[in-house]
Amino acid sequence: MNYQLAQLNIARFQLPKAHPANADFVDNLDHVNAIAESQPGFVWRLVGEGNNALDVQAFDDPHLVVNLSVWSGLEALRAFVYRNEEHLAIMRRRQEWFGKADSRLVLWWVAAGHLPSLEEAKHKLHSLQQRGAAPEAFTFKTLYPTPVAK
Repeated sequence: MNYQLAQLNIARFQLPKAHPANADFVDNLDHVNAIAESQPGFVWRLVGEGNNALDVQAFDDPHLVVNLSVWSGLEALRAFVYRNEEHLAIMRRRQEWFGKADSRLVLWWVAAGHLPSLEEAKHKLHSLQQRGAAPEAFTFKTLYPTPVAK
């Protein structure tokens, strides 16, 4: 069995999503998403009514936004997150919109072709928060290799 890497990233806007202070983030979101989709190894991302997931209400807190995607593997996701200059330019400014401690990330391996649901992703995040990093749910700081096919 082949595997791909799923990721859920959650951030909390300091102000309501539609506040003018968030305009630079919101206005650049479609562009950054298009860059992600053009990257080698990109497989899929969650979208809502528009071309992004800003309207997906995954949690009770209306300030929380989610990014859920699947990549061919760790190196593909890492290249986009840490080496794509346009993505990095936006991420360097994240404290303007989200604050320092208001984002959460979880990574996990999925069977190739599986598109994780938001509930599955929330379960993985909860597992990481409750049990710490493990092969089932981890972060860039505590990586686990691709599972070995049985």
